[in-house]
Amino acid sequence: MHTLNKKALSEIETAEYIGMSRSFLRQSRMEGNRKGRTAAPPFVKIGRSVRYLKDDLDRWLDGLHRLEHLSESKEAH
Repeated sequence: MHTLNKKALSEIETAEYIGMSRSFLRQSRMEGNRKGRTAAPPFVKIGRSVRYLKDDLDRWLDGLHRLEHLSESKEAH
């Protein structure tokens, strides 16, 4: 995977890196952080292009709530 050496990732690379779909990224960019939803990862605009900084993605992933079992997901909201 070439994304390990890059600082700014495309939407396709980001989806692969975080293990989510491109539609998740698009929807989260449009909707922002809505209650009851996973917070959107931060992104930057370079001209018309959307890019995700790898350092931001690592911090975002590290900041997600970790669960011991599925019933916790209901308690967190």
